[in-house]
Amino acid sequence: MKLLFDENLAPRLATALCDLYPGSAHVRDCGLRGTSDDEVWQYALKNGFAIVSRDSDFAQRSSLRGSPPKVIWLRVGNCTTARVDFILRNAAARMRAFNDGEESCLVLAHPRAG
Repeated sequence: MKLLFDENLAPRLATALCDLYPGSAHVRDCGLRGTSDDEVWQYALKNGFAIVSRDSDFAQRSSLRGSPPKVIWLRVGNCTTARVDFILRNAAARMRAFNDGEESCLVLAHPRAG
C-alpha cells in the first residue's frame, strides 16, 4: 500500500514509514504543494496511492465517490509527527485489511489507553 501524505502532515512521514508502506510520498514531493483537493485526488487515483489526511475533506469525497483512491482519515488533532508514525505503524494490519476490502475510507484515531 502506497500512501500519499496530505499537506497537513509532515513530509518526513513518507521516508519514516517506507519499511511498512514502500513507495509512499508527500504531496510536496509530487509537485502538488498548494494544489486543490481534486488535483491530489486525481494524482492518487492515477498513481495507485491511498490518501492520508487529517482533514475531513477527503473522507467526505470518498463517501461521495467511493474508491479508488482509498482514504485514511487521521482523527488525531494536533499531535507530533512521532505520534502519527506510531498510529500508522500500530494500524498496519488494519490498513492491509482495509486496502484489500471494499471500504473507501478508514478512520484512525489515537489508540485508547486500556
